[in-house]
Amino acid sequence: MSQILSLAAGTLPEFLPDQVAIAAGQAGFSHLGFTIEPEHWNAAQARATMAALRQYQLQVLDVEVIWIPEGGKLTDDHRLIIDAGAQLGASNVLVVSAEPDPKRTAAAMHQLCQWAAPAGIRVALEFLMITAVQSLDTALDIIAHCDHDSAAVLIDTLHFQRAGHAPADLKAVDRSLLTYSQICDGNLHCADNFDSYMEDAVDLRSVPGEGELPLPDMLAALPADIPLSLEVRSKACRDNYPDPVERAKAVRQKTLTNLDAMGVAIR
Repeated sequence: MSQILSLAAGTLPEFLPDQVAIAAGQAGFSHLGFTIEPEHWNAAQARATMAALRQYQLQVLDVEVIWIPEGGKLTDDHRLIIDAGAQLGASNVLVVSAEPDPKRTAAAMHQLCQWAAPAGIRVALEFLMITAVQSLDTALDIIAHCDHDSAAVLIDTLHFQRAGHAPADLKAVDRSLLTYSQICDGNLHCADNFDSYMEDAVDLRSVPGEGELPLPDMLAALPADIPLSLEVRSKACRDNYPDPVERAKAVRQKTLTNLDAMGVAIR
């Protein structure tokens, strides 16, 4: 069974959504994701982005990122990201939380799900060491208390490793909660402090198959048909491939070659 390979917004973090769409299309991706920044998202940007989607016949896997703030109170900016996702036809919206109280995060997740459900968007909660939700177990507990069919959990292979999980932990997760996964490679270990985790996440990722993560085992533990969002957020890639099209082409081709060697079929 073949899987979707989508270009994550984080691979091209310095470019606007329409530029990301053009790069994805010219690089041969069928799916992609967008970072929606409320202060920069306007009618002109929406038109340009949708025009690029139509030109290259692209589908939107996700939009990001909704940060649930401390206190858990949502604003019009959070709603705007979901509304932009609905406009673009996104399947998922990525959510992280700075709220340390799981019950407040669950309540915010429930509200986001209510906003997203009419557009058929799943609300995927990501856990990572630089937020208040730092483990798969915590994320799953929040989703259970959220009590909404639109809630999902997002597995990012780097953050999964940093949380200290083993690939076997994925096999117990309800398959219906795994709507897509972010993949990359990276260093096997990272110093246990905020600055190191931040650098690790935004600068030190590598193309799948070019790092030290147990990626084949992680992929084998995920659903066989789960869409894979390629998030190679890497300073080396930004420096070596300043052009968005060339970067998108390079990470896609290297990933396809390495995933094929792992026995992962991509369409």
